[in-house]
Amino acid sequence: MKILVTGGAGYIGSHTVLCLLEQGYDVVVVDNLCNASEESLRRVATITGKAATFIQADIRDTIALDAIFEQQQVSAVIHFAALKAVGESSVIPLSYYENNVAGTVNLLEVMQKHEVKNFIFSSSATVYGEANAVPYKEDMPLGNPSSPYGTSKVMVEKIMMDVVNANPQFRGVSLRYFNPIGAHESGMIGEDPKGIPNNLLPFVAQVAVGKREKLSIFGDDYPTEDGTCERDYLHVMDLAEGHVAALNWLNKEQSFTGFEAFNLGTGNGTSVLAIVNAFEQATKVNIPYQISPRRAGDLPAFWANAEKAKTALGWTAKRDLTTMMEDTWRWQSGNPDGYAE
Repeated sequence: MKILVTGGAGYIGSHTVLCLLEQGYDVVVVDNLCNASEESLRRVATITGKAATFIQADIRDTIALDAIFEQQQVSAVIHFAALKAVGESSVIPLSYYENNVAGTVNLLEVMQKHEVKNFIFSSSATVYGEANAVPYKEDMPLGNPSSPYGTSKVMVEKIMMDVVNANPQFRGVSLRYFNPIGAHESGMIGEDPKGIPNNLLPFVAQVAVGKREKLSIFGDDYPTEDGTCERDYLHVMDLAEGHVAALNWLNKEQSFTGFEAFNLGTGNGTSVLAIVNAFEQATKVNIPYQISPRRAGDLPAFWANAEKAKTALGWTAKRDLTTMMEDTWRWQSGNPDGYAE
């Protein structure tokens, strides 16, 4: 099978491409490289001994997408390509709706034209919004997220449901996940944000390697055990394996049509301060930090109930917090400037 992976040069995408290649899939990566580097795919090829086909293109470019589907006999699409910073989305919401929503509509239209029916969407736990109680379960109603980023994910899931109603042959899977961290155990690929990191652990790692002076922790007065936000952090390789498990499930469940959502998470909430402490313990590197005002769009605490993925997909998160920290540090210390070197 040939799998098209949008955003496949990015952090989660590149790790998923690696898993797909190791599982024997042919992979075509489409990425506009706005927040990624082609170097990640070169390193994936070194690790696996196999190369994905890379095409630099934007999912909003209908002509380019049409040509790709014309030339490549694609069986399924795994869709990562999106802007993903919660805080930034509140500052430039139109860019998030254009990229994340309009881009996905364009992709689905081209898929429909070429009769590609298998679609795995990189969604988010933010689709549950603020009203649902934790732990989040897939049968909860979609909420009203506190950021345009989260709203864009809700909108795409609703679009997928509408596509199912209009096209009974469509097979859509939405993977709702939480906070991926860590890196491949080789230390050759990892998270390489352009500019100032929006996510916690890349910032911590850049402080540790001397690129940043200190960490800002946004708020210490949340109703949590230590006052800092709690999230469900899972290893990026567990997450990548979850995407392959979803693809394998689609291949196995040939009679399935419609829309299905799965949570991918550990089922445990970990606070920002606990992450900092775990990193210091695993690496023996001190992380200076300051408490800053709360950040727009941040919820106090959320984590997954991932039982459905365990039962249906045979997937569970296996790697522990210490492994996440060690793998992050192996990547960052070996690549202090990311892929730029």
